Amino acid sequence: MASRASLGLFDLVESEPELSETAGTPGSLRPGGRTARTRAAVLGAVSAELGENGYAGLTVENVARRAGVHATTVYRRWQTVEGLVVDLMTTLGATELPFPDTGALADDLQAFARSIVALYEDNTTVRALIETVVAAATRNRAAADTLHEFFKVRNKQASVIVERAVERGELPHETDGVELISTLGAPIYYRMLVSRRPIDTALADLAADVAYAAALSGAFRLRA
Repeated sequence: MASRASLGLFDLVESEPELSETAGTPGSLRPGGRTARTRAAVLGAVSAELGENGYAGLTVENVARRAGVHATTVYRRWQTVEGLVVDLMTTLGATELPFPDTGALADDLQAFARSIVALYEDNTTVRALIETVVAAATRNRAAADTLHEFFKVRNKQASVIVERAVERGELPHETDGVELISTLGAPIYYRMLVSRRPIDTALADLAADVAYAAALSGAFRLRA
């Protein structure tokens, strides 16, 4: 299933509205005009550099050269490589995604799990980005906060799949949709980021089956 997240990150940066200026926040710019173009160019360059060279090869100088701006401009607005990556992750997290609506929860969960796997298999830049932020989160508070917010927003958005199932009578009203979606994605992210094993359609289907069975058993009922 195609989703907005399967686009190149440069496309996401180009379409993202400007951030308001916030003192001390890496990448925060005044809206419109030259600063908007600079931000799009710089984050597009970060995306391209991650895709080509990974995090190990990401430097402020290379980003500035690719973006066609002075390195001092990048240092002044983003301070560090991690500041650049955090801003790009924030941009990705701000995009909206369509979610599967097949009319059956089991099929929706399978389609969504497969789309997660396809996203990271097909887009090396997105995969490099999530791996970079996970690594940075162990030593950088801004990266940790960004990672937390990214998954919080994503899981909340995707819980519409569960809300539809509740409306159809497939699940009880007290089902915690965010926890169900979190459980669906957990095996995929564990294998990709922790055990460092390949992810594939078989894993997506297994994750969907487990999440579906757990949901039917009442495992995700909200508890007082």
